[in-house]
Amino acid sequence: MTRGIQQIAFSGAILAEKARVSDKAERFAALVSRHSLFVFRVVFAILRNVHDSEDALQETFLRLYRGGAWERIDDERAFLARMAWRIAVDMLPRRGHGEPDRELASNAIGAEESMIVSEKHATVHRLVDSLPEELRQPLALSTVEELSSRQIAQIMGIPEGTVRTRISRARQVLRQKLAESYGK
Repeated sequence: MTRGIQQIAFSGAILAEKARVSDKAERFAALVSRHSLFVFRVVFAILRNVHDSEDALQETFLRLYRGGAWERIDDERAFLARMAWRIAVDMLPRRGHGEPDRELASNAIGAEESMIVSEKHATVHRLVDSLPEELRQPLALSTVEELSSRQIAQIMGIPEGTVRTRISRARQVLRQKLAESYGK
């Protein structure tokens, strides 16, 4: 009889562990579901390439799960943005310096109009990509992700005033380059 009770207790412990693991998996899946688009947009702002961004997205959530830190996060969005940003920056030297992806098609109706819009977008992307990384990254996080200076400062680990200065300087450089490109 004692053996039967031990076996029932052991079976109960296994079922409890399975439930705990299942609950953990569901909570992590919910975290991924809530923030995957945000993380993708953060890494895309840095890498400017869909395939590299997908790799960085997967790497972010893989490291997060393996480290177990996701269970103790206070501010999920800030934590994930910082982690994703670091992973994307680490990937920069490894990736080629090819053209950024142009997968977003124009909504223009005519072929000529579509070409003009595409060329303008390509020019702006080239100019943004030609900015030094220290100017391009805060600008991308500010414009693409619409993050505040405070959030960008937390993500990049630099003072908030420095973020505002870099964004301002990046915009100034872009204005000058656009004026030169279009002869205005």
